[in-house]
Amino acid sequence: MTPKISVIVPVYNSAEHLRECLDSIVGQTLKEIEIICVDDGSGDASLEILKEYEAADSRVRVLSQANAGAGAARNRGLAQATGEYLSFLDSDDFFEYDMIEKAYNKAEETKAQIIVFRADRYYEEENRFETIRWTLRDKELPPYRPMDFHTFTGNVFKIFVGWAWDKLFLRSFVEENNLRFQEIRTSNDMLFVFSAIVSAQRIEILDETLAHQRRGNLASLSNTREKSWNCFYKALIALKEFLESRDMYWLLEQDYVNYALHFSLWNYNTIEGEKKQELHDALCGEWFAELGIKGKPAEYFYDKNEYGQYENMAG
Repeated sequence: MTPKISVIVPVYNSAEHLRECLDSIVGQTLKEIEIICVDDGSGDASLEILKEYEAADSRVRVLSQANAGAGAARNRGLAQATGEYLSFLDSDDFFEYDMIEKAYNKAEETKAQIIVFRADRYYEEENRFETIRWTLRDKELPPYRPMDFHTFTGNVFKIFVGWAWDKLFLRSFVEENNLRFQEIRTSNDMLFVFSAIVSAQRIEILDETLAHQRRGNLASLSNTREKSWNCFYKALIALKEFLESRDMYWLLEQDYVNYALHFSLWNYNTIEGEKKQELHDALCGEWFAELGIKGKPAEYFYDKNEYGQYENMAG
């Protein structure tokens, strides 16, 4: 029988939190799922834990590969998935136990190609959950359904966050549009998510917090971005190329350029160490121009504070 959902979990040195992640999946109230875990060359006990769950639950399938990053691991799982819908979860995060049932029912009811639900942050040292409303800007969505990006009233690339794990995707839609994850160290799900958002004709919202992002893990990719300080740029360029290939760039250029400035500045403002100066030089040297930011008038930009910082940086 075809599983209703394929849950794909890239795993790399996640032994400390992996059981909580897996328990939140195998314990889902909707049971007709397959769980594809891709060990990405872990050096800790992650693979042993995965094998333990595989032996205990026939729905769990473990794949192993040499370390190639989360994007490559997700693509490996995607190639093996057979479910009607696709769900993705990072191996240190966790779902509410009814997430899959609620998202699946919403998708079936509305025939949606993408379901977007809310997520929050979990600070493990304090055992505290923090609401993050900006992951779903509902005030910029239309009151009617179905909806697609044409009906958004805000920047298409800021309505939702470019994370895969707070969304459910119809697998046939993903296959028809040949959507894949970018195989870079960080920002590797941005291309997949935003390509899906601009390709979908039926997007639906599930206005509940159903996923939890763990914060405070010092080894996580989000805390070690200086090792991959240029990945955001590669992701932005790949998104631009996708839009151009679908003859959509002319339609979305202003939203794209504004998002490219926002994401560039966010990466610059939050990176530490010696790579900060290298990033500054790359942005001012070529990247602002290649991203379409350079040469645009002030009124082209939605956020005047971001434009002001850009002017100061670019001189």
